[in-house]
Amino acid sequence: MIEVIAINYAVLMGFNTLLWLLSLRLKDASIVDLWWGLGFVVVAWTTRAQLGAPSAESIVLPIAATLWGVRLSVYLSARNIGHGEDKRYQDMRARRPEKFWWWSYFWVFLFQGTLCVVFSLPLQLGQIAPRASGLSIVEVIGLAIFAAGFIFESVADYQLAHFKRDPANKGKVMDAGLWRYTRHPNYFGETVLWWGLGLASLAAPEAAWGLIGPALLTFFLLRVSGVSLLEETIVVRRPAYADYIRRTNTFIPGPPKA
Repeated sequence: MIEVIAINYAVLMGFNTLLWLLSLRLKDASIVDLWWGLGFVVVAWTTRAQLGAPSAESIVLPIAATLWGVRLSVYLSARNIGHGEDKRYQDMRARRPEKFWWWSYFWVFLFQGTLCVVFSLPLQLGQIAPRASGLSIVEVIGLAIFAAGFIFESVADYQLAHFKRDPANKGKVMDAGLWRYTRHPNYFGETVLWWGLGLASLAAPEAAWGLIGPALLTFFLLRVSGVSLLEETIVVRRPAYADYIRRTNTFIPGPPKA
């Protein structure tokens, strides 16, 4: 088990190192975000490649990871390419202009790669740990939850992209569709789908401690890099967001407040 995860980690670090070298040439560290979803795809299929001949049920988790990872990377690429380096990385670069080139390797590219391996523990342990043949009821339920979260996140991203394409909406707050019921439907959908994958991985009971992955991902989305980071400054940039906060649930969808 440890050997498989170690190989996955080494393969992903190799990819992230190449990506870092490309970022130096482009002077754009934010390309790491475009790779984020594909990193999970690499981990899922690298795990599969180390485990011998596949069966129909053994490729369920890698296929689910591929659907999510490819969609996310395509969406982020369509949204970000051509707009320069993301402001977060510009701020990091400005704080350490002389050493950002090597600092970004460890604290952006290798750090994100490490998180990817940890978050994806259900994808790895769900394949590595022994399991009965055929799809179990817990796997079917987990995959249904994954599908619900995947659709929720995809619809939320589509609605936001459609909103932003209209020049008349510049500076306005998106509060329609799924965004009427939660300020972060994309993050909510992503959390749901990862808990679904975690549940599906329990078809192999020894994979239970892989739920550390979804738990840590949920913590990061809520407290570190998702909700909290986005809302630190958005009220300054969009004053109407303060009213949106007052009447809309932060994370879990619910009816708007009066």
